[in-house]
Amino acid sequence: MKTKTSRQSGFTFVEIMIVVAIIGLLASSAIPSFIKAQNTAKRQTCLANLCAIEGVKTTWALEQKIGTSTAPSDTDLFGPANYIREKPLCPASGSYDLKAVDARPTCTVPDHTF
Repeated sequence: MKTKTSRQSGFTFVEIMIVVAIIGLLASSAIPSFIKAQNTAKRQTCLANLCAIEGVKTTWALEQKIGTSTAPSDTDLFGPANYIREKPLCPASGSYDLKAVDARPTCTVPDHTF
């Protein structure tokens, strides 16, 4: 008389834990790289905004025949009928200070500088 032995195929608990550990190791090395890339992108976007604001300030001063020590207001540069439709926002939740025409605009985020 033959006895039937049922051999079930599948993964053991140890094999599953090894796979989970490998996935965790890969995630722990990928997440910091992703965060660094995200911060770099935010900084580059902020710098592009600051460059645009600086160019617009110069254009405004030339068109209005205003000295370089004068600081424009937001309504002088931003609006539907002005140079830039909407005031740019820093992607890292900073705020922009326009400063005088002869000074570069700044952001409140310390790393976001020219």
